[in-house]
Amino acid sequence: MPENKLTFRNCIRELLGFVRPYRIRLSIALFMIIVTNLTFALNPMMEGKITTQLASDGAKILQGVPGAHVQFSILFRFMGILLCLYILKTISQLITSVFLTDAIQKTMHDIRNALQKKIQRLPVKYFDDHAFGDILSSVTNDVDTLSNALQQTLSRVFAAILTFLFVIFMMFSINVWMALTALLIIPLTILITFGFVKRSQKLFDLQQEMVGELNGTITELYGGFNEILLFNRQKDSCNRFSAVNQKMADAAFKAQFLSSLISPFVSLVTYLTIGSIAVMGSFFVINGSVTVGNLQAFIRYIWQINDPLSQVSQLSSQVQSAYAAMNRIFTLLNETEEVQKGSVKIDVSQIQGNVTFDHVQFGYTDELLMKDVSFWVQSGQMVAIVGPTGAGKTTLMNLLLRFYDVNGGSIKIDGIDIRDMDRSDLRSLFSLVLQDTWLFSGSIFENIRYGSLTARKDEVVDAAKMANIHHYISTLSHGYDSMINEESNNISQGEKQLLTIARAILKNPRILILDEATSAVDTRLERMLQDAMQKVMAGRTSFVIAHRLSTIRNADLILVVDNGNIIEQGTHEELLRKNGTYQKLYHSQFANLETITAEE
Repeated sequence: MPENKLTFRNCIRELLGFVRPYRIRLSIALFMIIVTNLTFALNPMMEGKITTQLASDGAKILQGVPGAHVQFSILFRFMGILLCLYILKTISQLITSVFLTDAIQKTMHDIRNALQKKIQRLPVKYFDDHAFGDILSSVTNDVDTLSNALQQTLSRVFAAILTFLFVIFMMFSINVWMALTALLIIPLTILITFGFVKRSQKLFDLQQEMVGELNGTITELYGGFNEILLFNRQKDSCNRFSAVNQKMADAAFKAQFLSSLISPFVSLVTYLTIGSIAVMGSFFVINGSVTVGNLQAFIRYIWQINDPLSQVSQLSSQVQSAYAAMNRIFTLLNETEEVQKGSVKIDVSQIQGNVTFDHVQFGYTDELLMKDVSFWVQSGQMVAIVGPTGAGKTTLMNLLLRFYDVNGGSIKIDGIDIRDMDRSDLRSLFSLVLQDTWLFSGSIFENIRYGSLTARKDEVVDAAKMANIHHYISTLSHGYDSMINEESNNISQGEKQLLTIARAILKNPRILILDEATSAVDTRLERMLQDAMQKVMAGRTSFVIAHRLSTIRNADLILVVDNGNIIEQGTHEELLRKNGTYQKLYHSQFANLETITAEE
């Protein structure tokens, strides 16, 4: 994730923006917390009155005062009031729980949606610089951490503030000197808490970062599980996971250990305060300025002050975790997005598919990979891009799709700079068949229909027929309703590519891009793919990236790419006559075949 860290105040401001739609629910919950804490503060006073009444009646009976007896009517009245307070407290707590939980969960729902929408609008370069597991952690773990922290801390922190106000008022109403003595607990507790929090915050930040790294490691290890088994690297993968897991465990231990030290020190301060008040209060009881019941209530109030102090200190670790989670969430939400809108509104249906690269310069970093790339493609032409691995073939297409913006020069479609188009309009012109085909968990019908969500069943079937995959689908027990699992490993690589081609056909694009579409299939499937491609490429601009030169002999234009630049371009025959790189690539693939053919 980015290194820029938001302040706690900025994080809270961002969070309030998501909470605002649910402010009525939250207000009801907070009002009920006020009711709860008001009853909580009145309880010791009522209990003290009962104790005082019993002590007074008992003393009179022991002293032999004529007519002395236990005044049950007064006791029952106090006990009735106390019972009502208990019931009111229970009801208010239930209402608080319902409305607070509802507001928090709806807020988390909105944050997850916002993160998902944000990720859809981020530039491709962001995903080059950030691990998948780290991004996944923001959407899942960080939101869960924030949800749990809010659920457990929001009501308690608010209740703690109210308890301080109510209890301090009740303390001063009993005895000023005892109240002033008891208040010493507050600054001492604050000093202890903030002293430990300051030291542990960095450790909680590190802990949250390690969760993201651990997710990334798990995703990578299980994504390549077959390769791990193939190369007998199970032990290495376990060691790698253990190393990251140990780092996270160390960071979590240090953070939690420091936070756990707060409570014992706060308790020590509380016990010392109670001892002092007990001695002081006894003298006040003896001289008659404080009743026994009030002393009892005062001791209870000290514990009531200690409870929120202890809770705040115990919850400080959750607050710190929540801050770390909020920082990662809102840093992601504040990332710079792709500019979606362009200055020129185009009619997609009128685009012909003429493509021009005009002195294009580009680099993934400050160092330029492409320094001067120029070529022109007429509508309906087939363009083949060849070259060694890492030469920049896919980069050319990434620039055409505007996954990245050029550093210099321009790319135009029908004379319009693609930077002036809406990205959605631009990308609606293309269909893309990738080397690593992407299918989602769902039916075959849904996967093909992904190319056009408004397509009818017969249109999906027609696309499958053009892609030469209909016969295969028909042999399945559930036909087009057959399910593809999450990893898409219940169908072969060739069948995946045919389904992807059917999806591309269904979209009916102006421009077609085939990235290594036939490089990972057998000869029979290659013929099927070539037949399907000839059908779909007819009448539309097509770019084909392939290592098998047999698939691109009939291309209208062949671009030979090396080190990010076009070193040769022309037709198959023109490039052979140049005796350059293309001729060497061609002869390296077909020399043996031509020798065998000549001998026959």
